[in-house]
Amino acid sequence: MINHDVIIVGGGIAGSRAALEIARTCPDLSIGLVAKTHPIRSHSVAAQGGMAATLQNVDANDTWEAHAFDTVKGSDYLADQDAVAILTQEAPGAVIDLEHMGVLFSRLEDGRIAQRAFGGHSHNRACYAADKTGHAILHELIVNLITCGVTVYDEWYVMRLILEEGDAKGVVMLHIEEGRLEVVGAKVVMLATGGYGRVFNTTSNDYASTGDGLAMAARAGVPLQDMEFVQFHPTGLYPVGVLISEAVRGEGAYLINSEGDRFMATYAPSRMELAPRDITSRAIGSEIRAGRGINSDGSAGGPFIYLDLRHMGRDNIMSRIPFCWEEAHRLLGIDAVNEPMPVRPTAHYSMGGIPTNTDGQVRSGPEGLVPGLFSAGETACVSVHGANRLGSNSLLECVVYGRRTGAEIARYVRDRKAPDLDPAPYLAQAQGTIQELLEKPGDRRIASVRQALQDCMTEHCGVFRTEALIQEGLTQLQALKQQARDIYLDDKGSCWNTELIEALELQNLLIVGEMILYSALQRQESRGAHFREDFPQRNDDRYLHHTLSFYSPAGVDISPRSVNLGLFEPKERKY
Repeated sequence: MINHDVIIVGGGIAGSRAALEIARTCPDLSIGLVAKTHPIRSHSVAAQGGMAATLQNVDANDTWEAHAFDTVKGSDYLADQDAVAILTQEAPGAVIDLEHMGVLFSRLEDGRIAQRAFGGHSHNRACYAADKTGHAILHELIVNLITCGVTVYDEWYVMRLILEEGDAKGVVMLHIEEGRLEVVGAKVVMLATGGYGRVFNTTSNDYASTGDGLAMAARAGVPLQDMEFVQFHPTGLYPVGVLISEAVRGEGAYLINSEGDRFMATYAPSRMELAPRDITSRAIGSEIRAGRGINSDGSAGGPFIYLDLRHMGRDNIMSRIPFCWEEAHRLLGIDAVNEPMPVRPTAHYSMGGIPTNTDGQVRSGPEGLVPGLFSAGETACVSVHGANRLGSNSLLECVVYGRRTGAEIARYVRDRKAPDLDPAPYLAQAQGTIQELLEKPGDRRIASVRQALQDCMTEHCGVFRTEALIQEGLTQLQALKQQARDIYLDDKGSCWNTELIEALELQNLLIVGEMILYSALQRQESRGAHFREDFPQRNDDRYLHHTLSFYSPAGVDISPRSVNLGLFEPKERKY
């Protein structure tokens, strides 16, 4: 058995920032960081547009209170306002700290960090590194944490969270290259495995975003919070789903329909293309439904609309958003200097996740905490995004709450004893799971079941939802759970068996999908990214609360948890 003081599952920005903070605070602690890819291939590296902070470099009138209000309003008043206050107050210091680590932010002519507009924000406050901000941040974090002596287990897959009598004691992990199983005992476990975009058929997320941390927590009896709130980014490059950053609209790009109209004037006249993502995604969906979408030949009635950069000019495009130009050119052969990009909404971000307090400690229910278990980043739900996240707040959450969680772990671990843990039963169970998958005599391929699940979720729990649609989705998902028992693997080996990893990921996707559907079914209102056509209005009297969902093989149980108000009273959300 491997032993560490702290084991962190997930090599993205939240996990890496936490590891670095622990190592900085307590250099004598043994810290392990596990990632199923190499850490710099974590999905954080794909974050493009920026990180919000009230530096006042572009707008001297910006304040943390304005940032907090924009965030709470953007959340459709479901965000916990104490968590939002921390996020926005600590944002400027978090950016400066990253700069001191070596992150190369884009600059104004006078040398200060540049800031640009982002959807839902009332001031230009998004700090950025061209359109590769996550790349710039993650690379520096990894270099710094390796320098600090953090042990990195890259290309290990964590199969199980170990909770004994409600107490976190470690994880079971599989070395993908060698097929070797290990139990890791730790005084503290932190989950930072990112999101679950691969539960949908069109997503901006990478192939590794399969909800592993969420599913392992749910299987261990930990609740998930607000799983009905899935963000669909308005501008996924059609038909591949790859993200075209909100930074493109922040730099001045237009959204136009088949008639050439900038249709956002109808839906959010004060913000136009920089309305919050839920509003913009529904607007695009409505235009397509109304027959004002575009076909590949330019005719009306098609499945996408255009993102038009042509008026911005080659110099601005190539200096400020070069990666977005590269993606369209590489994947579709489009030169965005001279041609508009075809886009439509793509599954992008999970507002919900493992519920935590503002120190990153995982909640066991409406009251109470799980001893020894922490979480941060997209895996967690603290909740600073509520029903809808504003662009440029996710990198900020990973950095602020990654640092904050790391600082709390460094304090907390001092009072924890090393776990009394027998690895034998956990190794035996994990080996049994693997052998069962390898020896299955089934007749279904993993890819076909996964595709059916992704199609089911996209059709029945997408941008627009109804009770009948969600119920049908749940019926289909139950059938898919049965089909998943009949998969078979061609690869029976132990060396780099990616088919085995896909089989394990499929189990996680099914759990996450079921919890999304159950949570969406019970919320009979429209709020943020959760839009019920049969209940089109927000209902604060009945639903101004978080959703806690508890998983079991027999189904999902739902209970409410209060929203922390205090700064801003809920009111109608208009832009």
